[in-house]
Amino acid sequence: MVKVAFGQMRPVLLDPEANYSRAERLVAEAAENEVRLIVLPELFDTGYNFKNRAEVEEVASPIPDGKTTRFLVRLARRYRIFIIAGTAEKDRFGRLYNSAVIVGPTGYIGRYRKVHLFAREKEFFEPGNLGFEVFNLGFVRVGVMICFDWFFPESARTLALKGAEIIAHPANLVMPYAPRAMPIRALENRVYTITADRVGEERGLRFIGRSQINSPLAETLVEGSEDGEEVGIAEIDLSLARNKRLNDYNDVFRDRRPEYYAR
Repeated sequence: MVKVAFGQMRPVLLDPEANYSRAERLVAEAAENEVRLIVLPELFDTGYNFKNRAEVEEVASPIPDGKTTRFLVRLARRYRIFIIAGTAEKDRFGRLYNSAVIVGPTGYIGRYRKVHLFAREKEFFEPGNLGFEVFNLGFVRVGVMICFDWFFPESARTLALKGAEIIAHPANLVMPYAPRAMPIRALENRVYTITADRVGEERGLRFIGRSQINSPLAETLVEGSEDGEEVGIAEIDLSLARNKRLNDYNDVFRDRRPEYYAR
């Protein structure tokens, strides 16, 4: 058994320093409760509802050498915890990505760039070009997707087929559907999912909260409120995610018939 968590935040738009402080309080609380892995929201450090590209450029930073990644690495080392957090990335060519950083007690591990951009994100960010990757944290294999990626079943299925036992899902949810859908994503892939959402309102855009940790049996193990900053912790049994059998006859992956799925 291992403890994992979401950190549900209320980021301050365009104020990374304020958001670092908020994030550290959540990470510290998780560490006090012996959590091994915590997931923070999409764009936890910058806020979300930008007016224009110039605002994103003002707060975006490189990965892994930028300010936000260095901050997360310091946190992970100080609290001996793995962290997955959404951030605005600026690459060396000036391109912007809605990304997630994966760090641990030994330092930087990797990044993911959001594949499916939502609404006005397309005005600021490039679509992710790194694909869906699974990261081995030693005690668990974790896949990462960001917010609107959940809407496409192929995202979670690709990660599960690549060996993910947990799918980390930093999010800034504004539609009501994900809290109902994510238990099904967990069930159909026999994985745990950790959705770390944000709360609050930015320039008239309201975020729904309701972060969740879901089990391979479609159980919602813990769910956040609609408006509060909080840490949600669940103790999970990874053997459930490693066993894809439903009964003596059926296996979620072996029973697949991809030759009939192509268009």
